Amino acid sequence: MRSSEVASRAGVNIQTLRYYERRGILPRPKRSEAGYRAYDAQAVRTVRFVKGAQRLGFSLEEIDSLLKLAAGEPHNCDAARAMATDKIAHIEAKIASLSAMRDSLRQLIATCDRSPSRRECPLLDAIEDESIIEGEGR
Repeated sequence: MRSSEVASRAGVNIQTLRYYERRGILPRPKRSEAGYRAYDAQAVRTVRFVKGAQRLGFSLEEIDSLLKLAAGEPHNCDAARAMATDKIAHIEAKIASLSAMRDSLRQLIATCDRSPSRRECPLLDAIEDESIIEGEGR
């Protein structure tokens, strides 16, 4: 398959294929007599795997490791499981942080409906508190 066909089937552009080649994620394809890249069907599966793993939050470095693990023996499943477990922990920490941010913003919005004398806004108070801004209040 030529680059354009692989890109089309995998849902990426040709520059993405070239980038994955440079990074070593996608093996360099053989060349036709005319000098065109000649990919095998595995290239489409690899690119789809990469895009799917990116949607799950894996970096290209992590994806490279996953691809190497996938090519190995069954005991590599333990290493892949460990990577996925670590990714879940990272996502859960992000969710907790985003939830705290959301809750602060909701409190800010709710206090805006009160009269000025009754407004309480920990977000604005924190911004005004120089010790927190300068990192002393952590």
